[in-house]
Amino acid sequence: MTATLGCRSQPPWHTRAVSEQKTLVVVRHAKAEQSAPSDIARRLTDSGVADAVEAGAWLAGRGVRPDAAIVSAAARTEQTWDALCEGAGWDLEATLEEALYEAGTESALDLVRATEEHVGTLVLLGHNPTMASLAALLDDGEGDADAGNDISLGFPTCAVAVFSYDGDWDEIDEASASAVAFHVGRG
Repeated sequence: MTATLGCRSQPPWHTRAVSEQKTLVVVRHAKAEQSAPSDIARRLTDSGVADAVEAGAWLAGRGVRPDAAIVSAAARTEQTWDALCEGAGWDLEATLEEALYEAGTESALDLVRATEEHVGTLVLLGHNPTMASLAALLDDGEGDADAGNDISLGFPTCAVAVFSYDGDWDEIDEASASAVAFHVGRG
């Protein structure tokens, strides 16, 4: 089931040519509390919120402005999205995706493949081990060597991997995107 989560409202879509260069941002949620009534209800710690705000500022500083976002429907991912938006100055409504909460790598990739072609920049915000394995799977080794190396070394809380992809979303696959930047938000 999907729902929407907004930083406020969704911007108007821009018309895009098919196969135009796209950007995919893969994000692991920020630091969360260790216990809660249920795992899905775990919320961010104060440092987790600060980390996500800092990561949002980093993304904005790189000129990243998403057209769409798919966010796991867990409390900590929703809070991470809100804090990213705060730090980046984004005003974008995200799609909350319950399936992303327990998704494996292939299921997460299927969510990306279902993205409409007019979306030029997509944020996918979820959980490990899926976000780490997805980032490693996507990297074709043709992008920034440091970013690719950092992705392979680990994907801690509030990790952000930015990929460039030249193709249609429904065709994205293993080793089909270039890592252009990697950052771990620490506020």
